[in-house]
Amino acid sequence: MKGILFAFLGGAFITLQGVAITRISQDIGTWQAATITQLTGFLLALFILLFVRDGTWQRFKRVKPLYLTGGALGAIIIFSNVFAIQHTGVTNTVSAVLIAQLCLAFLIDSTGWFGVAKQKMKWPQFIGIGMMIAGVVILRL
Repeated sequence: MKGILFAFLGGAFITLQGVAITRISQDIGTWQAATITQLTGFLLALFILLFVRDGTWQRFKRVKPLYLTGGALGAIIIFSNVFAIQHTGVTNTVSAVLIAQLCLAFLIDSTGWFGVAKQKMKWPQFIGIGMMIAGVVILRL
């Protein structure tokens, strides 16, 4: 249950972040807004790491260098979301993002990329993705 709650909160915050950054970008520019957002996110994560958690840095040595670049994807995510919200609106952007996330997660689960345990995908998963895509098409009408 905690996993679902945190997933729900994460999804809600992604939407709020996208809207806030879109508003900021109208005043200062998209890349400037992305920079501020990434900086404030870094500072909050650093604060939590140092003061709420144990604050040890030795564990970073265990991480493969390729995975350390994952945070850089945040800049692309922010730019893409801001651009999409400006051109298609919040609802269509979030719908498309969810479908993209679901399709890529499906691919990662079914192939075992990134060391994830392979999951056997069945017809209900395919039907679910199809229903989400149909929902987005209906939203755009």
